[in-house]
Amino acid sequence: MIVFNKKPFLIADISINFYNLAQEEKISYLDAAKYLIDEARDCGIDAVMFQSYLAENVLSRDLSAYEGLDIDSINSYFDDFKKYDVFGVGEYKLLAEYCHSMGMVFLSTPLDFDSADYLDEFLDVYQISSSDITNIPFIQHIAKKNKPILLSTGAATMIEIKNAIKAIEDVSTVDVVIMHSILSFPTDHRDANLLMIKDLAQNFPEYEIGYSDHTQADDDMMVLTAAFNHGANVLEKHFTFDKNLTSDDSCYAMDPDDVIKFKRNILFLSKINGRMNKQPLICESYARKEFRKSIVADRDIMKGEIIDESDIAFKRPGMGIEPFRADEVIGKTATEDILKDSLITFDKIG
Repeated sequence: MIVFNKKPFLIADISINFYNLAQEEKISYLDAAKYLIDEARDCGIDAVMFQSYLAENVLSRDLSAYEGLDIDSINSYFDDFKKYDVFGVGEYKLLAEYCHSMGMVFLSTPLDFDSADYLDEFLDVYQISSSDITNIPFIQHIAKKNKPILLSTGAATMIEIKNAIKAIEDVSTVDVVIMHSILSFPTDHRDANLLMIKDLAQNFPEYEIGYSDHTQADDDMMVLTAAFNHGANVLEKHFTFDKNLTSDDSCYAMDPDDVIKFKRNILFLSKINGRMNKQPLICESYARKEFRKSIVADRDIMKGEIIDESDIAFKRPGMGIEPFRADEVIGKTATEDILKDSLITFDKIG
């Protein structure tokens, strides 16, 4: 099951960065979003991602529901979430058309049923947030639209992931990319747990695996690079054109320079990974002959003598009879004199 015909497929999660850019530059939210799309395109990113929701459809306004969480005021908590809720169907449709005009894929993660429905008009691939991994009614609502799905798995158990996949399979045959993710912002590098990518691949061999990266972008972009090398073909990371931009997620976002570093890493990986099937390479052909060993005479063997096991040795170079064929030499008669250390060849024995 392949959703995107490119490896790796890189997604820039614009998230709330358009909001902060608009605030600082005194431009419209739509212009800020388009600017970030331009930046993503220019550095070679394949797709951009937003979030679509109405705050009142996502958050409960009952403070008692948050007992045990560090939330003192539901109003301020709601307002912080609501302020980023500035785009509706019209804006997202314009952004989708803008992306398509530049050959980019437009993505947006719906967080409620209404958003999932209106996105269907211009969305080719859905992403299901980690926050909805156990929201089976919502997962099946999206799956019934019969479009590929990126399923984020942050903070999920394997049972929860399997239940989500089964929920999709029960109502649809859509392709799914299972996205390894850590639901911690930012994710400490020690918590990235990239080996979980291999665990997902083993548990879901028929599905493609991806990775949503919430770690701080390291100097050499090794986290994202290692994720790809572990088998994550779809890679998503928050994106900004300026990490100094005031934003809740700028500390774990990548910028265009980071993307260039990552792409350079991928080119190098493709060079060093090479082919999968083990076989001798052309560059090894000389060394095979120089460094391997052949059967040689361990003493002067005279013509007519029968060669005993004690009469042979194994030495470089590998231009003669290979050692594993020693049984084909022992017991044979020398048909000419064979000097010590010289190669024993089949034309010298009979």
